[in-house]
Amino acid sequence: MDVLQTLSVALGLATLAGINLYLTVFVTGMAVQFGWVLLPPHLHDLSVLGNPWVIAISGALYLLEFFADKVPLVDTANDALHTFIRPLGGALLAVLALGEADPAVKVIGALLAGGAALTAHAAKAGARLMANVSPEPISNISLSLGEDALVLGGLGLLLWNPVVACILAILFLGVIWAMFPRLLRGMRSTGWLAWRKLNGPSAGQETTKVQNELPATCLEALRRAKVTREPVAFAARCISDGGPGLPKGHFGWLTRFEDGSLFFVAPRRREPMIAEIPLAGATIERESRFLSEKLRVTPTRGRAYDFAFERGHRRLVDEVARELAEPAGKELEAAAAI
Repeated sequence: MDVLQTLSVALGLATLAGINLYLTVFVTGMAVQFGWVLLPPHLHDLSVLGNPWVIAISGALYLLEFFADKVPLVDTANDALHTFIRPLGGALLAVLALGEADPAVKVIGALLAGGAALTAHAAKAGARLMANVSPEPISNISLSLGEDALVLGGLGLLLWNPVVACILAILFLGVIWAMFPRLLRGMRSTGWLAWRKLNGPSAGQETTKVQNELPATCLEALRRAKVTREPVAFAARCISDGGPGLPKGHFGWLTRFEDGSLFFVAPRRREPMIAEIPLAGATIERESRFLSEKLRVTPTRGRAYDFAFERGHRRLVDEVARELAEPAGKELEAAAAI
């Protein structure tokens, strides 16, 4: 039973360190120093966290991170800085928790604990990066306070029942891995939009002309799917931002053909992703956001389709919106003439 509890504490501390290393060390050290928890013999090496210098330094670092975590973009820079620090800290805590274990067990434990800390850190950093799409501080403050509460609750659970805490940590990490492809796409697209915003054209020099060419692989995929044989009217590069059958975070082309049909096509390793967007009678909306230009196509029935364009393409997106609105207008004119 001692072995199971030791492994549970090691994995639990590493996972919490991936979310907030300094708070984990500070609270654990305070608990040891003031006798809030009595460490059993197999966890005796964790008593070093009660050293006054360890408590003082971890507390000071947590205080700095407490404020940095609540400032948009500063929190993302802080997460980037801690990409290596948190996994290493989590691995070190796991080694301390393993105490007198066999050296081979310590190495394996450190590797697993570092992976758990890195996974938790990636989820935290990804959530922060996507929250920074909108630079208001409320979401950052809420996320920061929620993360601190999660760490404090996790430490309390480790004190109450380490095995239950370990099971919940494994479930938490499993959910992160299941959602990791979606999280990775969101981080990639948000990072790209931020980079393009910083390095895009200045006001008055934005791209205005839409293209009428697609990458050959995407056009061939559309032809194989027999969606249409009509020529391409226009193709605008963008990022999918959600809709029925349209996952977020895919780089592709919003493509309209001469017959008025509209598709989003994105290259992938095996086969390009194709999503048809019902355009007849749809409402076209435009919105300028902090990192991107948004285009929304809302069909007469069902949920809307959202697309994100880089921030320097405002005039291009206006042109795309006008192009998409034209077929509906022409159909109404033809119906009125009849």
